[in-house]
Amino acid sequence: MAHHSPRLLLFDVDGTLILSQGVAGRLMLKAVETVSGKSFDYDVRDFAGFTDRLIMRRLLQRAGVPDSELEEKLQQAERLYLQWIAERFRNPHFVKVLPGVRELLERLEAENGFYPGLLTGNIREGARIKLGSVGLWDYFPVGAFGDDAEDRNQLPPVALRRAREHYGIDFRPEDTWIIGDAPNDVRCARANRIRSLAVASGVIPAEELQAEGPDVLLPDLRNVEEVLRILKK
Repeated sequence: MAHHSPRLLLFDVDGTLILSQGVAGRLMLKAVETVSGKSFDYDVRDFAGFTDRLIMRRLLQRAGVPDSELEEKLQQAERLYLQWIAERFRNPHFVKVLPGVRELLERLEAENGFYPGLLTGNIREGARIKLGSVGLWDYFPVGAFGDDAEDRNQLPPVALRRAREHYGIDFRPEDTWIIGDAPNDVRCARANRIRSLAVASGVIPAEELQAEGPDVLLPDLRNVEEVLRILKK
């Protein structure tokens, strides 16, 4: 039996639950290049922990799209991106579920007192396509997504409200964990007085995550017993 108070666990997607060889990032870039008529170089680390819309907005601005056309071009790029990832992720041989993730999610379902959700920069439909391609979407009945706010720090209140509505529990920030692989995940947790479990399973090295001062840092979610012990704290 769980003797801890209920825990809301908000998971990031890319680099935390799955890796997809940068396929989605390249398609997002291609969508922006298509609607703006410009091409650019980018570093995948520029994307880590930012919301999809903020990434696309910055790229469109870098391409010189005038403010008056920005919203329209952003919508066009988003539509193209979602269409293309839906096609690519139909055959998800390139998607890797990270170590321990499936086992952890099954354990969270079986144990009392744990309530999973998502907190991700992905547009909701993008998260559904990615996680659905490997059978993980249904573990997460609630979440806050990149189309709820462009600034990641504004997502936790959205997630807390949806979790309260869905689970019927008024989760306090101190009963909540944000689990992610980027400095922005840690900063977002801190800005909302929520605890952070950082995992060095994405593109950001462990020492860079440690420098952000997460409550806990792990190499990945492989040691399920240890992860459960931490999350009960």
